[in-house]
Amino acid sequence: MNPDKIIRYSIWIYLAIFFAYLLGPLIIMSATAFNSPGFPRMTPWECLTFDWFGALFRDERILNGIWNSVLVGIGTVIMSVSMGLAGALMLTQIWPKLRATYYTIIIAPILIPGVVLGISTLVFWDRINRMLGLGADSFLSNGLFLTIIGQSTFIASYCMLVLVARLQRYDMTLTEAALDLGATHAQAFRKVLMPFMFPAIASAGVLAFLASFENYNTTTFTFGEYPTLTIELAQKVRYGITPAISALAFMIVALTVFFALVNEANIKRKALIAEARKDATVGELAGKVEVPGFLSRNPAAIALIVLLIGTATVVGSAMAYSPDQCIAGVQEQKRLETERRIQELRDQRAKDAAEKSQQEGGAETQSTPKPSNNSGFGSVFAPGTLEGSDSDAGDAAPTDSGGNNSGFGNVFDPNALQNDDN
Repeated sequence: MNPDKIIRYSIWIYLAIFFAYLLGPLIIMSATAFNSPGFPRMTPWECLTFDWFGALFRDERILNGIWNSVLVGIGTVIMSVSMGLAGALMLTQIWPKLRATYYTIIIAPILIPGVVLGISTLVFWDRINRMLGLGADSFLSNGLFLTIIGQSTFIASYCMLVLVARLQRYDMTLTEAALDLGATHAQAFRKVLMPFMFPAIASAGVLAFLASFENYNTTTFTFGEYPTLTIELAQKVRYGITPAISALAFMIVALTVFFALVNEANIKRKALIAEARKDATVGELAGKVEVPGFLSRNPAAIALIVLLIGTATVVGSAMAYSPDQCIAGVQEQKRLETERRIQELRDQRAKDAAEKSQQEGGAETQSTPKPSNNSGFGSVFAPGTLEGSDSDAGDAAPTDSGGNNSGFGNVFDPNALQNDDN
């Protein structure tokens, strides 16, 4: 085989394995949202159901966590983008010899573990709250405020990197020209720099919101009375989860794919418009340039339309389809299977009991062997040894009452003293 084909096939195999490893768990977890068992699982497949989406929207804790995550995300976006933009402008205008040190200080929060940031934020603002003499219910000890501050300390560094990359392509002579034409610094910043930085600001805002939405390490020390979605999910996993979590994961994945396709379709649309204008004549530019259709040479737009059709189909099926009959059949099948297993267990126990009684009956029919004494001491410890010895000794002993065979003569004879006195 051609080496180029081997390399090409190897690359495709690697990409397939990589995306299977990356997206496989998400696909499996999303599929469990449509299976009827009470625990998230894909196999064995029982019944198609949409009830877990309803259970998700009836869960007050999850809805409250989503709302708190949105509030924290909005506050984090405002603070992080503002601090990131200020840091980026400072980095481009600071003395060149200090840029490396300044850059290291700004990037340092990214390298600090989130647990350390959460604890330090809680301890620092609690000390400030005590120094100011405020109560425990002040805004400084509020979980919403602490969470936004704690997350912004490191998310602002990410925003700064995005904004610096855009700011490095900015031509400073544009600002100088605006100042020469009589604009103030505020006007030059608002009318010249901000329009150029707007795409990077939007990207930094999206990045900050997503980083805030999924953060757990820092938030777990600062949330107070405002638990976010990640906190609620962690607590639910601790006490047992249901496929409602899978339904939430499916919705998050679907929204992510939707906005990604919208962005890609918009980028492709702008590229097609620019290409059409590039090849247009002067007369066409003076009039109206013929722009290709939205679906023309735009795979992302086609995929977006397919996703919308699939979403509409799922919603329509959920409103018309009822899995009650299927679930009842599955439960009946489980009941019959349980009864069958119980009956098999009873039969096995009865069979074992019969075999045991048969073995005991066969053992009773055999003769019981005479007990023997193989202790190694002869018959010394036999129960009738002493009785037999006494009888034998009585038969063999002489009738003479005066005989004493103890080995000490007649010393211990009761009549010995009387005979001596006589």
